[in-house]
Amino acid sequence: MGGPGHGLRMTTPNLTTHQVRFPDDFMMAVHEMGSGPSLLLLHGLFSDAQTNWVRFGHAAKLAAAGFHVWMPDFRGHGHSKGSGPDHGLAADVLADDIELLIEHLGLEDFDLGGFSLGARTTAKLLTRGVKPRRAILAGMGWQGLTGWGNRQQFFIDAIDQRDTVKRGDPHWMAVQFMKTTGVDPVVARALLSGFAPIDMDRLLAVDTPVLVVCGKDDQDNGSAPELTERLIDAHYAEIPGTHMSSVTEGALGDEMVSFLTA
Repeated sequence: MGGPGHGLRMTTPNLTTHQVRFPDDFMMAVHEMGSGPSLLLLHGLFSDAQTNWVRFGHAAKLAAAGFHVWMPDFRGHGHSKGSGPDHGLAADVLADDIELLIEHLGLEDFDLGGFSLGARTTAKLLTRGVKPRRAILAGMGWQGLTGWGNRQQFFIDAIDQRDTVKRGDPHWMAVQFMKTTGVDPVVARALLSGFAPIDMDRLLAVDTPVLVVCGKDDQDNGSAPELTERLIDAHYAEIPGTHMSSVTEGALGDEMVSFLTA
């Protein structure tokens, strides 16, 4: 694929957002804050950079610690526009997009992290040879990487049932979150359907230092301590919260700063 190009820039206090055009005319919104060494952060499914990284102060803490924080919105999420062909997205297009973004931004000595689907995408990138200085897997456990099929189908069902699901159904919260953030359900379904399994042998051979950080009551992606134990060089940090609430905890940003500045 060819390289993306810049669109117009718009600035709000302490946060700059610009659109990056991709070869299939997808326009990725990339938010940035701070200056210094680069840190690329990937948000979770049905979310966006604003929800995961900006709203609760994590990006501001990281910027104050001396990092240039880059926060893209995935296809169909946040302020990104268009997606390419909704039903013809390439397998692992999220990882393809981030590799192209890394090239476009000229990132070499940088850190990489993500929450939930962003963590899974981070893990995928590590297996594809992306070599950050350090990596963060937030809201992720062992089964979330090895048993993705169950989680994948859960969210596909949530999308398919979004207009009929009732309160009390296991999919209710996911559907409400999807509606609140305004995610494009057609694109999100295509992304989920195209996310190929992770090569765990390759992941377990990666020697990049990793922070595994997860809510105390978050078992949505399985055991975070088990994931930590299996990685070559990983540190586990437990913070308050469930999968949905842990991103609102100041401890998430604190643990990220501590890990990246140690």
